[in-house]
Amino acid sequence: MLGVTPRRTFAAGLGALLAGVLAATLLLAPGTPRPGPDGLRLAAASNPVTPGAFTGHGFDQCQAPSQSAMNTWLNYSPYLAVGIYISGKSRGCRNQTYLDAAWVRTQLAKGWKLLPITLGPQASCNPRFPRYGDDPRINPSSSNTYYKARMQGRAEAKSAIAAARSLGIVAGSTLFYDLEGFTFDNTSCRESALWFLNGWTSVVHNNHYKSGLYSSAGSGIKAVDNARVYRPTTFKLPDRLWIADWDGKANTSSTYVRNDGWQPDRRMKQYQGGHNETYGGVTINIDRDYVAFGQDASAASHCGGMNVTFDHYYAVKPPTKTAKPNPAVVKALKCLLKERGTFTGSMNGTYGSGLRSAINAWQRAHHMWVNPIFGRKNWMALHTATSHPVLKTGSAGESVRNLQRALDAVDVRLKLPVNGVFTSATKKALVAYQKSLGWRGDGIARSSTWTALSTGRYGGPIS
Repeated sequence: MLGVTPRRTFAAGLGALLAGVLAATLLLAPGTPRPGPDGLRLAAASNPVTPGAFTGHGFDQCQAPSQSAMNTWLNYSPYLAVGIYISGKSRGCRNQTYLDAAWVRTQLAKGWKLLPITLGPQASCNPRFPRYGDDPRINPSSSNTYYKARMQGRAEAKSAIAAARSLGIVAGSTLFYDLEGFTFDNTSCRESALWFLNGWTSVVHNNHYKSGLYSSAGSGIKAVDNARVYRPTTFKLPDRLWIADWDGKANTSSTYVRNDGWQPDRRMKQYQGGHNETYGGVTINIDRDYVAFGQDASAASHCGGMNVTFDHYYAVKPPTKTAKPNPAVVKALKCLLKERGTFTGSMNGTYGSGLRSAINAWQRAHHMWVNPIFGRKNWMALHTATSHPVLKTGSAGESVRNLQRALDAVDVRLKLPVNGVFTSATKKALVAYQKSLGWRGDGIARSSTWTALSTGRYGGPIS
């Protein structure tokens, strides 16, 4: 809806309760011990930065969903990021049923990427606000370089940071300010909104979070992009943009922001407004988002840096007078068996009695045919013997590599790149594998897929 504020739904957090009482004690210098229950401190210390580096699909909604709904959507929906409203008097759902520090900790541990949002004072020329009467607008006075608007932005950032900390959203995470659409040509309204965001970003940065802005493409996004181009040193601009442009395209492009702005890896787009979607029998009214914040696929080190990745995994057989197994693959096999607690011998490329004993022990432990050949089923099980998180488009890391290696073991002709990023190629290969088992095939690696791979099930070629 170009030029019109997309209909938004909002979630509430604990910030409104904590801001007035705890802001002074919570906004401390980095490294200063913060008061509160031990559980709260431990949750914050152990949680990852969110959303961090992530490229994939997300959704946002008024009320943070129940744990049951989140579990179902993790297993069956295409989404891996979720927007949650943590503070601000103008948010739509002030009272939350589920959103607390335990909810945040659980979602992050399960692999969700959270997008924390604040909706406080809105532009003075937005006719839909104040929403309740006690939620102020941004002061449009230009006196002393929009001093009042700047102070409002700073105050709102302090409340948001207090709310984020109470929920265990750690420094380094991105805090988004929701600036709903306004009349772009109203100078005092637009400029006061920019100075409000300047105050917001200053405090967010001072407390070691990243500053994000959600806004309508034709107003707030256009305003900050113009400021970036024409007044580059005037305002402290947000680090990341969340562009509301309901064009139905799952990308981060918009006619209202220049191609070079907030690139690379600093944009996301809300490309469809409120509608119902159902996965696993659970229906939620959502807005659809596409996130492009890069990917972090840091590789794990195996046996001091040994290579365990190959574009195919042929059976490892005992040597004969005419044929010997590939020494590099033998080393990789020994390394992985050592990591699984089976092999204890020398990490050379020779197939000997020690490796044979380890292979047989592995086969017995996994209820497979005990023989001297480490074949396809064994490789599939070996690569998937560690953690089994839900993986889908946007997932990244060593678990994705293990999945990719296992799929390469299923079909030696596949040669799926093992890069740790769940790309369209990975999804295509996974769908083919699922269909080879007679399943529908949706390209999501959940418990049923991991079980099939770890028991060596295959139904045919997937290349």
